[in-house]
Amino acid sequence: MPPFRRLDLWLPPLALMAAIFYFSAQPSLELGLGPLELVSRKLVHFAEYAVLCLLWWRAFEHGLGPRRAALLAFAITTGYAATDELHQSFVEGRHGTPVDWLIDTAGAGLMALLLRSGLRRGAPA
Repeated sequence: MPPFRRLDLWLPPLALMAAIFYFSAQPSLELGLGPLELVSRKLVHFAEYAVLCLLWWRAFEHGLGPRRAALLAFAITTGYAATDELHQSFVEGRHGTPVDWLIDTAGAGLMALLLRSGLRRGAPA
């Protein structure tokens, strides 16, 4: 079956994007834990966008090859991060910031670099 017809490749990144959208639409998720909460939230954002990049790479890798797939996965992920920050700017009690977009993009970027360099498979770049 062609890769573009395999739901097992397309559903995971779309499901993660839906989950991100859902949580971004919540007025406030703060627990009041101060700096510890702030740092942990930023680490979670970094990780979730790294995972989103990995999932998009997995969807594209069979048809495009690992290097092109990594670039396209990064572009989609960082674009989605930008739209997520924009979305948050319309949610009461939330705000979108360029810093959060940079954190999300850094997670996606690190994953894209790892995938592009072949570290995921142990293959040479």
